[in-house]
Amino acid sequence: QVQLVESGGGLVQPGGSLRLSCAASGFTFSLYAMGWYRQAPGKQRELVATITLGGSTNYTNSVKGRFTISRDNAKNTVSLQMNSLKPEDTAVYYCNAARAYYAYWGQGTQVTVSS
Repeated sequence: QVQLVESGGGLVQPGGSLRLSCAASGFTFSLYAMGWYRQAPGKQRELVATITLGGSTNYTNSVKGRFTISRDNAKNTVSLQMNSLKPEDTAVYYCNAARAYYAYWGQGTQVTVSS
């Protein structure tokens, strides 16, 4: 069955860094666009970053220059390097795989940015 398993979340001080990883299985990873979304308490889930099959990336404005999304098709993983973290980055981060009418989600990993 399809699985997306996130890891790497945690508590970090403002200005710190975290690296999230998502391990995918149960589908042909290289055929799917991959993305990271986040949902803060009381807010809607929002797009953070996406990466296409060919490696083109897109970021929401608030994370441009601070976050970097990457994928490894050989290992079926997608990562999100997060630098210069801010308290407003606090949220549950979700991994997403999308292709045509199909979309899969991970269970999420908590990122808390606080001093």
